Amino acid sequence: MAENGKNCDQRRVAMNKEQYNGNFTDPSSLSEKKRRDREERQNIVLWRQPLVTLQYFSLEFLVILKEWTSKLWHRQSIVVSFLLLLAVLTATYYVEGSHQKYVQRIEKQFLLYAYWIGLGILSSVGLGTGLHTFLLYLGPHIASVTLAAYECNSVNFPEPPYPDQIICPDGEGIEGAISLWSIISKVRIEACMWGIGTAIGELPPYFMARAARLSGAEPDDEEYQEFEEMLEHAEAAQDFASRAKLAVQNLVQKVGFFGILACASIPNPLFDLAGITCGHFLVPFWTFFGATLIGKAIIKMHIQKIFVIITFSKHIVEQMVAFIGAVPGIGPSLQKPFQEYLEAQRQKLHHKSEMGTPQGENWLSWLFEKLVVIMVCYFILSIINSMAQSYAKRIQQRLNSEEKTK
Repeated sequence: MAENGKNCDQRRVAMNKEQYNGNFTDPSSLSEKKRRDREERQNIVLWRQPLVTLQYFSLEFLVILKEWTSKLWHRQSIVVSFLLLLAVLTATYYVEGSHQKYVQRIEKQFLLYAYWIGLGILSSVGLGTGLHTFLLYLGPHIASVTLAAYECNSVNFPEPPYPDQIICPDGEGIEGAISLWSIISKVRIEACMWGIGTAIGELPPYFMARAARLSGAEPDDEEYQEFEEMLEHAEAAQDFASRAKLAVQNLVQKVGFFGILACASIPNPLFDLAGITCGHFLVPFWTFFGATLIGKAIIKMHIQKIFVIITFSKHIVEQMVAFIGAVPGIGPSLQKPFQEYLEAQRQKLHHKSEMGTPQGENWLSWLFEKLVVIMVCYFILSIINSMAQSYAKRIQQRLNSEEKTK
Protein backbone atom coordinates (compact mmCIF):
# COMPACT_ATOMS: atom_id res chain seq x y z
CA MET A 1 0.00 0.00 0.00
CA ALA A 2 2.85 2.42 0.86
CA GLU A 3 4.71 1.65 -2.40
CA ASN A 4 1.55 2.18 -4.39
CA GLY A 5 1.01 5.54 -2.69
CA LYS A 6 4.60 6.61 -3.40
CA ASN A 7 4.22 5.89 -7.14
CA CYS A 8 0.98 7.86 -7.28
CA ASP A 9 2.59 10.79 -5.45
CA GLN A 10 5.46 10.80 -7.99
CA ARG A 11 2.98 10.89 -10.86
CA ARG A 12 1.09 13.76 -9.24
CA VAL A 13 4.29 15.77 -8.74
CA ALA A 14 5.11 15.19 -12.42
CA MET A 15 1.65 16.41 -13.41
CA ASN A 16 2.27 19.65 -11.56
CA LYS A 17 5.10 20.36 -14.02
CA GLU A 18 2.66 20.81 -16.88
CA GLN A 19 3.18 23.30 -19.66
CA TYR A 20 1.76 26.76 -19.16
CA ASN A 21 1.70 29.03 -22.29
CA GLY A 22 4.27 26.75 -23.87
CA ASN A 23 6.72 26.75 -20.95
CA PHE A 24 7.18 24.56 -17.92
CA THR A 25 5.72 26.26 -14.89
CA ASP A 26 7.98 26.86 -11.94
CA PRO A 27 6.55 24.87 -8.96
CA SER A 28 7.32 27.79 -6.63
CA SER A 29 5.23 30.17 -8.75
CA LEU A 30 2.37 27.64 -8.74
CA SER A 31 2.43 27.38 -4.97
CA GLU A 32 2.63 31.17 -4.69
CA LYS A 33 -0.41 31.56 -6.93
CA LYS A 34 -2.31 28.97 -4.90
CA ARG A 35 -1.41 30.85 -1.73
CA ARG A 36 -2.69 34.16 -3.14
CA ASP A 37 -5.90 32.53 -4.33
CA ARG A 38 -6.41 30.96 -0.89
CA GLU A 39 -5.88 34.31 0.86
CA GLU A 40 -8.32 35.98 -1.53
CA ARG A 41 -10.97 33.36 -0.79
CA GLN A 42 -10.44 33.61 2.96
CA ASN A 43 -11.35 37.31 2.78
CA ILE A 44 -14.81 36.40 1.49
CA VAL A 45 -16.65 36.35 4.83
CA LEU A 46 -19.82 38.06 6.02
CA TRP A 47 -18.06 40.54 8.32
CA ARG A 48 -15.72 41.78 5.55
CA GLN A 49 -17.67 41.47 2.30
CA PRO A 50 -21.31 40.78 3.27
CA LEU A 51 -22.92 41.41 -0.15
CA VAL A 52 -20.35 39.39 -2.10
CA THR A 53 -20.50 36.57 0.46
CA LEU A 54 -24.30 36.35 0.31
CA GLN A 55 -24.24 36.48 -3.50
CA TYR A 56 -21.64 33.71 -3.77
CA PHE A 57 -23.46 31.64 -1.14
CA SER A 58 -26.72 31.87 -3.13
CA LEU A 59 -24.97 30.95 -6.39
CA GLU A 60 -23.14 28.01 -4.76
CA PHE A 61 -26.44 26.80 -3.29
CA LEU A 62 -28.02 26.87 -6.76
CA VAL A 63 -25.03 25.00 -8.24
CA ILE A 64 -25.29 22.29 -5.57
CA LEU A 65 -29.07 22.09 -6.05
CA LYS A 66 -28.58 21.68 -9.81
CA GLU A 67 -25.95 18.96 -9.31
CA TRP A 68 -28.17 16.97 -6.92
CA THR A 69 -31.19 17.39 -9.20
CA SER A 70 -29.14 16.00 -12.09
CA LYS A 71 -27.94 13.06 -9.98
CA LEU A 72 -31.49 12.22 -8.89
CA TRP A 73 -32.73 12.52 -12.47
CA HIS A 74 -30.22 9.89 -13.57
CA ARG A 75 -31.33 7.59 -10.74
CA GLN A 76 -35.05 7.67 -11.39
CA SER A 77 -35.61 4.06 -10.32
CA ILE A 78 -34.17 4.75 -6.87
CA VAL A 79 -36.25 7.94 -6.53
CA VAL A 80 -39.46 6.15 -7.56
CA SER A 81 -38.75 3.28 -5.15
CA PHE A 82 -38.15 5.76 -2.32
CA LEU A 83 -41.40 7.63 -3.08
CA LEU A 84 -43.37 4.37 -3.13
CA LEU A 85 -41.85 3.33 0.20
CA LEU A 86 -42.66 6.77 1.62
CA ALA A 87 -46.27 6.46 0.41
CA VAL A 88 -46.66 3.04 2.07
CA LEU A 89 -45.21 4.32 5.35
CA THR A 90 -47.46 7.41 5.25
CA ALA A 91 -50.55 5.25 4.72
CA THR A 92 -49.50 2.94 7.54
CA TYR A 93 -48.98 5.91 9.83
CA TYR A 94 -52.38 7.57 9.23
CA VAL A 95 -54.69 4.55 8.76
CA GLU A 96 -56.40 3.63 12.04
CA GLY A 97 -56.08 0.11 13.38
CA SER A 98 -54.59 -2.16 16.01
CA HIS A 99 -51.14 -1.60 14.49
CA GLN A 100 -51.08 2.02 15.69
CA LYS A 101 -49.56 1.14 19.08
CA TYR A 102 -46.58 -0.42 17.29
CA VAL A 103 -46.36 2.54 14.91
CA GLN A 104 -46.22 4.97 17.83
CA ARG A 105 -43.53 2.92 19.56
CA ILE A 106 -41.44 2.74 16.38
CA GLU A 107 -41.97 6.46 15.76
CA LYS A 108 -40.77 7.34 19.26
CA GLN A 109 -37.61 5.24 18.95
CA PHE A 110 -36.92 6.42 15.40
CA LEU A 111 -37.17 10.10 16.37
CA LEU A 112 -34.94 9.52 19.40
CA TYR A 113 -32.27 7.77 17.33
CA ALA A 114 -32.50 10.28 14.46
CA TYR A 115 -32.20 13.23 16.87
CA TRP A 116 -28.98 12.05 18.49
CA ILE A 117 -27.46 10.67 15.27
CA GLY A 118 -28.20 14.01 13.60
CA LEU A 119 -26.50 15.92 16.42
CA GLY A 120 -23.49 13.61 16.12
CA ILE A 121 -23.23 14.24 12.37
CA LEU A 122 -23.41 18.01 12.93
CA SER A 123 -20.58 17.70 15.45
CA SER A 124 -18.09 16.20 13.00
CA VAL A 125 -19.26 16.81 9.43
CA GLY A 126 -17.11 19.20 7.39
CA LEU A 127 -19.37 22.23 6.93
CA GLY A 128 -16.90 24.98 7.73
CA THR A 129 -16.80 24.09 11.41
CA GLY A 130 -18.44 21.47 13.56
CA LEU A 131 -21.30 22.36 15.89
CA HIS A 132 -20.13 21.29 19.36
CA THR A 133 -23.24 19.27 20.11
CA PHE A 134 -21.60 17.28 22.91
CA LEU A 135 -21.06 20.45 24.93
CA LEU A 136 -24.46 21.89 23.99
CA TYR A 137 -26.75 18.84 24.13
CA LEU A 138 -25.36 15.43 25.06
CA GLY A 139 -23.09 16.62 27.88
CA PRO A 140 -25.88 18.61 29.62
CA HIS A 141 -28.27 15.67 29.16
CA ILE A 142 -25.84 13.26 30.87
CA ALA A 143 -25.22 15.82 33.61
CA SER A 144 -28.98 16.26 34.20
CA VAL A 145 -29.51 12.51 34.41
CA THR A 146 -26.58 12.22 36.85
CA LEU A 147 -27.86 14.97 39.15
CA ALA A 148 -31.40 13.56 39.02
CA ALA A 149 -30.23 10.01 39.72
CA TYR A 150 -28.44 11.05 42.93
CA GLU A 151 -31.36 13.22 44.02
CA CYS A 152 -34.06 10.61 43.30
CA ASN A 153 -31.92 7.58 44.27
CA SER A 154 -33.28 5.99 41.09
CA VAL A 155 -32.94 6.12 37.30
CA ASN A 156 -36.46 4.81 36.63
CA PHE A 157 -37.81 8.21 35.58
CA PRO A 158 -41.44 8.23 34.37
CA GLU A 159 -41.85 8.00 30.57
CA PRO A 160 -43.27 10.35 29.46
CA PRO A 161 -42.09 13.04 30.21
CA TYR A 162 -38.55 11.53 30.11
CA PRO A 163 -36.35 12.23 28.17
CA ASP A 164 -37.87 15.66 27.48
CA GLN A 165 -38.18 16.34 31.19
CA ILE A 166 -36.83 14.47 34.20
CA ILE A 167 -38.91 13.99 37.35
CA CYS A 168 -38.44 11.57 40.21
CA PRO A 169 -40.61 8.42 40.36
CA ASP A 170 -43.36 8.39 42.99
CA GLY A 171 -41.77 5.66 45.10
CA GLU A 172 -38.92 6.57 47.43
CA GLY A 173 -35.55 5.32 46.20
CA ILE A 174 -33.07 3.47 48.35
CA GLU A 175 -30.24 5.67 49.63
CA GLY A 176 -26.95 4.71 48.01
CA ALA A 177 -28.62 2.58 45.32
CA ILE A 178 -27.15 4.66 42.48
CA SER A 179 -23.93 3.43 40.93
CA LEU A 180 -21.77 4.66 38.07
CA TRP A 181 -22.88 1.71 35.94
CA SER A 182 -26.61 2.42 36.43
CA ILE A 183 -26.19 5.98 35.12
CA ILE A 184 -24.04 4.78 32.21
CA SER A 185 -26.77 2.28 31.28
CA LYS A 186 -29.46 4.97 31.45
CA VAL A 187 -27.78 7.25 28.88
CA ARG A 188 -26.19 4.52 26.76
CA ILE A 189 -28.61 4.76 23.81
CA GLU A 190 -28.36 8.54 23.48
CA ALA A 191 -24.57 8.47 23.80
CA CYS A 192 -24.07 5.58 21.36
CA MET A 193 -26.39 7.14 18.76
CA TRP A 194 -24.46 10.40 19.05
CA GLY A 195 -21.21 8.45 18.62
CA ILE A 196 -22.58 6.71 15.51
CA GLY A 197 -23.45 10.14 14.11
CA THR A 198 -19.91 11.42 14.65
CA ALA A 199 -18.56 8.33 12.85
CA ILE A 200 -20.87 8.98 9.88
CA GLY A 201 -19.74 12.62 9.82
CA GLU A 202 -16.13 11.49 9.28
CA LEU A 203 -16.95 9.79 5.96
CA PRO A 204 -16.85 12.83 3.58
CA PRO A 205 -13.04 13.36 3.90
CA TYR A 206 -12.50 9.64 3.29
CA PHE A 207 -14.70 9.50 0.17
CA MET A 208 -13.25 12.76 -1.18
CA ALA A 209 -9.65 11.55 -0.85
CA ARG A 210 -10.48 8.10 -2.23
CA ALA A 211 -12.26 9.55 -5.28
CA ALA A 212 -9.37 11.95 -5.97
CA ARG A 213 -6.85 9.12 -5.74
CA LEU A 214 -8.78 6.75 -8.03
CA SER A 215 -9.57 9.40 -10.65
CA GLY A 216 -6.11 10.99 -10.60
CA ALA A 217 -7.78 14.41 -10.82
CA GLU A 218 -6.55 17.44 -8.93
CA PRO A 219 -8.71 17.59 -5.75
CA ASP A 220 -10.78 20.66 -4.87
CA ASP A 221 -10.62 20.24 -1.10
CA GLU A 222 -8.02 22.45 0.60
CA GLU A 223 -7.45 19.97 3.43
CA TYR A 224 -6.54 17.32 0.86
CA GLN A 225 -4.18 19.72 -0.92
CA GLU A 226 -2.50 20.52 2.41
CA PHE A 227 -2.23 16.78 3.05
CA GLU A 228 -0.40 16.26 -0.27
CA GLU A 229 1.90 19.22 0.44
CA MET A 230 2.62 17.72 3.85
CA LEU A 231 3.62 14.41 2.23
CA GLU A 232 5.92 16.21 -0.22
CA HIS A 233 7.66 18.18 2.57
CA ALA A 234 7.51 15.54 5.30
CA GLU A 235 11.24 15.62 6.05
CA ALA A 236 11.29 19.42 6.44
CA ALA A 237 8.42 19.59 8.99
CA GLN A 238 9.57 21.44 12.11
CA ASP A 239 6.56 22.93 13.92
CA PHE A 240 4.48 20.95 16.40
CA ALA A 241 1.28 20.99 14.31
CA SER A 242 3.03 19.53 11.25
CA ARG A 243 4.76 16.85 13.33
CA ALA A 244 1.43 15.93 14.98
CA LYS A 245 -0.26 15.60 11.58
CA LEU A 246 2.59 13.44 10.30
CA ALA A 247 2.36 11.26 13.42
CA VAL A 248 -1.37 10.66 12.79
CA GLN A 249 -0.71 9.94 9.11
CA ASN A 250 2.11 7.48 9.90
CA LEU A 251 0.09 5.73 12.61
CA VAL A 252 -2.91 5.21 10.33
CA GLN A 253 -0.82 4.20 7.32
CA LYS A 254 1.47 1.72 9.10
CA VAL A 255 -0.78 0.22 11.80
CA GLY A 256 -4.02 0.12 9.79
CA PHE A 257 -7.21 -0.89 11.63
CA PHE A 258 -5.78 -0.50 15.12
CA GLY A 259 -4.15 2.81 14.22
CA ILE A 260 -7.52 4.17 13.05
CA LEU A 261 -9.12 2.73 16.19
CA ALA A 262 -6.56 4.48 18.41
CA CYS A 263 -7.12 7.84 16.67
CA ALA A 264 -10.92 7.49 16.89
CA SER A 265 -10.96 6.41 20.55
CA ILE A 266 -9.64 9.68 21.99
CA PRO A 267 -10.72 13.31 21.50
CA ASN A 268 -8.68 14.07 18.39
CA PRO A 269 -9.10 17.31 16.37
CA LEU A 270 -6.84 15.84 13.67
CA PHE A 271 -9.08 12.85 12.89
CA ASP A 272 -10.12 14.41 9.55
CA LEU A 273 -6.51 13.78 8.53
CA ALA A 274 -6.97 10.08 9.37
CA GLY A 275 -9.95 9.93 7.02
CA ILE A 276 -8.01 11.67 4.25
CA THR A 277 -5.05 9.34 4.79
CA CYS A 278 -7.25 6.24 4.59
CA GLY A 279 -8.93 7.49 1.42
CA HIS A 280 -5.63 8.48 -0.18
CA PHE A 281 -4.01 5.08 0.47
CA LEU A 282 -7.20 3.21 -0.55
CA VAL A 283 -7.86 1.62 2.84
CA PRO A 284 -11.00 -0.57 2.48
CA PHE A 285 -14.20 1.19 3.51
CA TRP A 286 -15.21 -1.27 6.23
CA THR A 287 -11.72 -1.20 7.73
CA PHE A 288 -11.94 2.58 8.08
CA PHE A 289 -15.60 2.87 9.06
CA GLY A 290 -15.55 -0.19 11.35
CA ALA A 291 -12.58 1.12 13.33
CA THR A 292 -14.08 4.63 13.42
CA LEU A 293 -17.46 3.33 14.58
CA ILE A 294 -16.01 1.17 17.37
CA GLY A 295 -13.68 3.95 18.49
CA LYS A 296 -16.20 6.79 18.51
CA ALA A 297 -19.49 5.05 19.39
CA ILE A 298 -18.12 2.66 22.04
CA ILE A 299 -14.67 3.49 23.43
CA LYS A 300 -14.54 7.29 23.18
CA MET A 301 -18.21 7.63 24.09
CA HIS A 302 -17.77 5.67 27.34
CA ILE A 303 -14.71 7.74 28.25
CA GLN A 304 -16.70 10.96 27.79
CA LYS A 305 -19.72 9.58 29.65
CA ILE A 306 -17.66 8.49 32.63
CA PHE A 307 -15.93 11.89 32.78
CA VAL A 308 -19.25 13.81 32.79
CA ILE A 309 -20.90 11.46 35.29
CA ILE A 310 -17.98 11.68 37.73
CA THR A 311 -17.79 15.46 37.32
CA PHE A 312 -21.50 15.91 38.12
CA SER A 313 -21.78 13.27 40.85
CA LYS A 314 -23.33 14.58 44.06
CA HIS A 315 -20.22 14.96 46.20
CA ILE A 316 -18.15 16.54 43.38
CA VAL A 317 -20.87 19.13 42.71
CA GLU A 318 -21.11 19.97 46.41
CA GLN A 319 -17.33 20.36 46.58
CA MET A 320 -17.30 22.63 43.50
CA VAL A 321 -20.04 24.88 44.98
CA ALA A 322 -18.15 25.03 48.27
CA PHE A 323 -14.93 25.89 46.41
CA ILE A 324 -16.69 28.76 44.58
CA GLY A 325 -17.87 30.11 47.94
CA ALA A 326 -14.31 30.04 49.26
CA VAL A 327 -13.06 32.54 46.63
CA PRO A 328 -12.03 35.68 48.56
CA GLY A 329 -14.28 38.70 48.14
CA ILE A 330 -16.65 37.57 45.37
CA GLY A 331 -17.09 33.93 46.46
CA PRO A 332 -20.41 34.23 48.37
CA SER A 333 -22.04 36.32 45.62
CA LEU A 334 -20.96 33.79 42.97
CA GLN A 335 -21.99 30.83 45.11
CA LYS A 336 -25.56 32.02 45.73
CA PRO A 337 -26.94 31.67 42.14
CA PHE A 338 -25.46 28.16 41.84
CA GLN A 339 -27.04 27.09 45.12
CA GLU A 340 -30.41 28.53 44.08
CA TYR A 341 -30.16 26.83 40.69
CA LEU A 342 -29.43 23.41 42.24
CA GLU A 343 -32.27 23.88 44.71
CA ALA A 344 -34.65 24.77 41.87
CA GLN A 345 -33.66 21.58 40.03
CA ARG A 346 -34.34 19.52 43.16
CA GLN A 347 -37.80 21.09 43.45
CA LYS A 348 -38.57 20.30 39.82
CA LEU A 349 -37.51 16.69 40.28
CA HIS A 350 -39.96 16.37 43.20
CA HIS A 351 -42.87 18.12 41.39
CA LYS A 352 -42.44 21.37 43.31
CA SER A 353 -41.67 23.72 40.46
CA GLU A 354 -44.98 25.56 40.96
CA MET A 355 -43.48 27.18 44.06
CA GLY A 356 -41.71 29.68 41.80
CA THR A 357 -38.46 29.90 39.96
CA PRO A 358 -35.50 31.38 41.81
CA GLN A 359 -33.63 34.29 40.23
CA GLY A 360 -30.41 32.26 40.10
CA GLU A 361 -31.99 29.72 37.80
CA ASN A 362 -33.21 32.46 35.51
CA TRP A 363 -29.70 33.93 35.28
CA LEU A 364 -27.92 30.63 34.61
CA SER A 365 -30.59 29.38 32.21
CA TRP A 366 -30.52 32.68 30.32
CA LEU A 367 -26.72 32.51 30.06
CA PHE A 368 -26.72 28.93 28.74
CA GLU A 369 -29.51 29.66 26.25
CA LYS A 370 -27.59 32.64 24.86
CA LEU A 371 -24.45 30.49 24.60
CA VAL A 372 -26.38 27.90 22.57
CA VAL A 373 -27.81 30.62 20.29
CA ILE A 374 -24.35 32.16 19.72
CA MET A 375 -22.75 28.80 18.84
CA VAL A 376 -25.59 27.83 16.48
CA CYS A 377 -25.41 31.25 14.78
CA TYR A 378 -21.65 30.89 14.39
CA PHE A 379 -22.16 27.43 12.88
CA ILE A 380 -24.64 28.84 10.34
CA LEU A 381 -22.32 31.74 9.50
CA SER A 382 -19.43 29.33 8.96
CA ILE A 383 -21.54 27.32 6.50
CA ILE A 384 -22.43 30.50 4.57
CA ASN A 385 -18.78 31.59 4.47
CA SER A 386 -17.59 28.12 3.44
CA MET A 387 -20.10 27.84 0.58
CA ALA A 388 -19.29 31.36 -0.61
CA GLN A 389 -15.57 30.52 -0.64
CA SER A 390 -16.33 27.32 -2.57
CA TYR A 391 -18.03 29.37 -5.28
CA ALA A 392 -15.09 31.79 -5.34
CA LYS A 393 -12.84 28.78 -5.90
CA ARG A 394 -15.00 27.72 -8.86
CA ILE A 395 -14.46 31.17 -10.39
CA GLN A 396 -10.70 31.00 -9.81
CA GLN A 397 -10.49 27.54 -11.38
CA ARG A 398 -12.47 28.70 -14.42
CA LEU A 399 -10.19 31.72 -14.89
CA ASN A 400 -7.08 29.55 -14.55
CA SER A 401 -8.37 27.09 -17.13
CA GLU A 402 -9.18 29.95 -19.53
CA GLU A 403 -5.64 31.31 -19.12
CA LYS A 404 -4.14 27.92 -19.94
CA THR A 405 -6.16 27.60 -23.14
CA LYS A 406 -5.04 30.99 -24.46
